[in-house]
Amino acid sequence: MPSIDRLLEIMAKLRSPAGGCPWDLEQRFETIAPYTIEEAYEVDDAIRRGDMGALREELGDLLLQVVFHAQMAQEEGLFGFGDVVEEICDKLVRRHPNVFADAHVPDARAQIAAWEESKAKERAAKGGEESHPLGGVPLGLPALLRAEKLQRRAARAGAKSPDFASAAGEIEARLVELRSACAADAPRAAVGELLFAAVALARALDLEPEECLRDANARFEHLFRTTKDR
Repeated sequence: MPSIDRLLEIMAKLRSPAGGCPWDLEQRFETIAPYTIEEAYEVDDAIRRGDMGALREELGDLLLQVVFHAQMAQEEGLFGFGDVVEEICDKLVRRHPNVFADAHVPDARAQIAAWEESKAKERAAKGGEESHPLGGVPLGLPALLRAEKLQRRAARAGAKSPDFASAAGEIEARLVELRSACAADAPRAAVGELLFAAVALARALDLEPEECLRDANARFEHLFRTTKDR
């Protein structure tokens, strides 16, 4: 039996009302979603640590999340695992006309632009909120990453992307606002605006804000551990 078929059978049995696992039977899309996010982060962690054994394990855990959601959807008559596979296959072919058709894409940067254009057309075809330039940016993304995506979407829709001077000036302006907000004992919104401006500054320098903060976290952790161990 192919491994994926075995996994699908195991998942179906875990969800079977006749002899299934009580915990698995209680789950819904909303309760499993946090585990799906957690497993994706654990995949990222294994990659960053260079632990290929852990990566193999974590990829399996992440695949289980896909199978779990697909099983619940199938039980509700919505779609099955095969539909999920067909959907991604069709999407990959559709978004890579340079590979599966006769389009020409000279480099990776052009590929990214073509991919984003294809996604924008798909959102427009769906209509409603999805058709808005900022539509479809997941609310569940980490706030820093979502800020970057919102800014990039806005830039593609015509909003002016800041250069270093204007982005740095915005940081200075937000700091002034923050001092006033702290004096009024209402700093939350001002801190948020400062963080949003910091994302724009990273973009102006062609840096990934999430990666910048990861590096800062690592430096802080290393310094703190080194200091505490003395």
